[in-house]
Amino acid sequence: MKFKKFGNTDLEVSLLCLGTMTWGKQNNQTEAFEQMDYAMSQGVNFFDTAEMYAAPSSEKTFGKTEAIIGNWFRERNNRNKVILATKVSGPGLSWIRGGGLQYTKENISNALQGSLKRLQTDYIDLYQLHWPERNTNYFGKLGYKHQVKEKEWNSIESILRILKQFIDQGKIRYIGLSNESAWGFSKFLELSKLYDLPRVMSVQNPYNLLNRTYEVGLAEISVREQSGLLAYSPLASGVLSGKYRNNQKPEGSRLQLFGDYFPRYAGKSSNLAVEEYFKVAKKYKISLTQLSLAFVNQQPFVTSNIIGATTTKQLKEDIESINIKLSSEIIEEINLVHKKNPNPAP
Repeated sequence: MKFKKFGNTDLEVSLLCLGTMTWGKQNNQTEAFEQMDYAMSQGVNFFDTAEMYAAPSSEKTFGKTEAIIGNWFRERNNRNKVILATKVSGPGLSWIRGGGLQYTKENISNALQGSLKRLQTDYIDLYQLHWPERNTNYFGKLGYKHQVKEKEWNSIESILRILKQFIDQGKIRYIGLSNESAWGFSKFLELSKLYDLPRVMSVQNPYNLLNRTYEVGLAEISVREQSGLLAYSPLASGVLSGKYRNNQKPEGSRLQLFGDYFPRYAGKSSNLAVEEYFKVAKKYKISLTQLSLAFVNQQPFVTSNIIGATTTKQLKEDIESINIKLSSEIIEEINLVHKKNPNPAP
């Protein structure tokens, strides 16, 4: 395994982070335990989850993934060996504290206490805001459209002050953002410096061969401010594994089960790009999965690449990507495909 410095802290996190959102829906607890055991045996020390998992999110599956991880911690007695990240949900889901603004002191407190209880731990290493409260472009929206009459949202300064209280109590070690824009990222960093408040150590956004929008405005911030990307959907919901090529939808796959929930990567332009990337992978005798993951692994602004799997076989292939170094020649061919069909699935 390879490791990277987490923000400006002393923590060293594995370049591959174990994603968990299928546990409690597509995967049962026994399968989740097997994945965690295997990942740790391969040197993965960084796990990412969220209070709203399993996915697709629903009232029935809310909190199930955290509960499974908590049971694993209890049975294995190894909480201190894992750098654990979870997320407090943003607004809009009626079954999560009424669906209104979530980043108030009361709601963050309730969310954090719930996560700690389910995870059977006294602290969270990285506590992330799952998506912004304000109107902005996230979850597949490429362009920003400003609303003159915006709905209220909690100020960034107030959110940082609330999170500071829980850091001071020892319940949170570090904070991070998710699905955030360059403006939001920079404002969090600016205000933390201005008022001596907790510093954002990471941003968890989508990044893959079909969506390289992070490179445009956010990558420079990550490098210069030592607050790197935790890349999610590095395989574009499995599309970049190649298993959906030629209109296939394997039994039990995410798009076969929940296609309506994950439409972002299923368009015609994405399919065309996948075929081109498949040719590159075939030419250099590596799998499309490992080409896609290795590309993310090599980016200097990436702190950790969040891999997810529904089978141990898939997880093994994902983890083996850590041993693949893409040559400048391969990168050049990847960039040529990207130039012809840039960001088909933002």
